[in-house]
Amino acid sequence: MKLVIVAGPPSAGKTAVIRQIIKKFVKSDKPAYLKIDVVKAFEDEELAEEFKIPTRKVYSGDLCPDHMGIMVLRDAIAWAEGIGAGILIVESAGLCLRCTPYTTQAFGIAVLPAVSGSNSPLKMAPLIALADAAVVTKTDLVSQAEKEVFRECIRSVVPKIDIIETNAVQGTGLRYLLKAISKYPTITDAEAIALRGTPPLGVCTICIGKKEIGWQHHFGVIRPLEEADNLYRGD
Repeated sequence: MKLVIVAGPPSAGKTAVIRQIIKKFVKSDKPAYLKIDVVKAFEDEELAEEFKIPTRKVYSGDLCPDHMGIMVLRDAIAWAEGIGAGILIVESAGLCLRCTPYTTQAFGIAVLPAVSGSNSPLKMAPLIALADAAVVTKTDLVSQAEKEVFRECIRSVVPKIDIIETNAVQGTGLRYLLKAISKYPTITDAEAIALRGTPPLGVCTICIGKKEIGWQHHFGVIRPLEEADNLYRGD
């Protein structure tokens, strides 16, 4: 079974890209789909109704959705393999641009909307840096010059990443992406799958429920504003 992980900011067009992937493989590879979100999602119901494929969703609630996705990925792989799926597509919540969800033995797709601004790839650098392909959506809404600037901004983050430009609703320009997925190897050892990158350090005291403002009330990864030096790191 192949494993495909799709990430990107909210409203980037992730599900539109996934819809095109399912259209390509629905007859040959029996896709299964897992949607990860925080409190509410409907994509699984829509794709199940449209393509008659097995789907599941899970809400992260109090946990970072990308972290929770890693927690349940082994179970998801076992579920998909158990129903005979040839490809498992995992769609992230698209909220955290630092905790990238890509793993080994998975084809990682970063979906980026062209309308998000020419500097947005720099703000999403970790999300892009560990992906196999960057799919730029909504290209029909920007000029050729804007597309070229956006493309070069992605290249400044990852010089050799494959960039696919598309109007994902219509599926234009996705032939290369579909071909790359088709050629990508299947999972060889699910027990050996691991995150590609290192997630942020630890869990801060805000994550575990402390509500007071100011570093004086917390411990662990803390630093005063005047010492933050633009990049907040722990000692």
